[in-house]
Amino acid sequence: MRSLRDVLLEAASRPGVSQASRRSVFALAAAAPLAFGLEEALGQGATERQRTADQRRKNQRRQNQRRNQNRRDKCPDTGKNTQADIAVLNYALTLEHLEYAFYRDGLGAGGFTKHDFKGYLDPNLYARLLDIRNHEGAHVDALIATIRGLGGDPVEELCYDFGYDTAREFLGVAQALENTGVSAYDGAIADITDPALQTTGATIATVEARHAAYLNLINRTNPFPAAFDTPLPMDEVLAIAGPFIVACSSAG
Repeated sequence: MRSLRDVLLEAASRPGVSQASRRSVFALAAAAPLAFGLEEALGQGATERQRTADQRRKNQRRQNQRRNQNRRDKCPDTGKNTQADIAVLNYALTLEHLEYAFYRDGLGAGGFTKHDFKGYLDPNLYARLLDIRNHEGAHVDALIATIRGLGGDPVEELCYDFGYDTAREFLGVAQALENTGVSAYDGAIADITDPALQTTGATIATVEARHAAYLNLINRTNPFPAAFDTPLPMDEVLAIAGPFIVACSSAG
């Protein structure tokens, strides 16, 4: 294969080429080896960059594989981490039992009806409270199923006395329970080791936050009082919920 320099020199030597053009072509011929060297260097640089990018992708794949393996190692089917997750889920179930019992027993037969909630900001308040009751019942069912799926024993519902006499007092207790529930989930999610269970806890926490915001508004307080919620540790949450838990009567 002829070099670029030879081609240029041949072109400059052809008859009819002006003196000025001949000088320009000779100059290009003289520069050809340098230009070729630069092109070769650029090609080598591109190849090196490609090798570096390929190696970086390989390293990233290995890191992802190691990270996924670490997650699997931390969450075996049986073992210390799974038992820890079951304990956190049972803690959440304790709170969900309490919340569901509050709405179940406080609304409908033997409790308040829609006529007791007239004159509030939302004319559909009673229907919204039934929605919240149903959500809490669904949370109870989901947590029980998850705990059993992990080989654990779900805690049972206890007996409660929420201390309200009027519909307004009922709404005040509901507000306190829902806001406490948000902080409880915020504090507990970090203690769960399985990422899938963390996601489950987060999806419940966001619904609890919607309940809390709604009940804040119904009770004429700020529905979103701060940019960040305050996580509460388990002992503080149980200290708040503890007074609602009472000894069961022999009939219960």
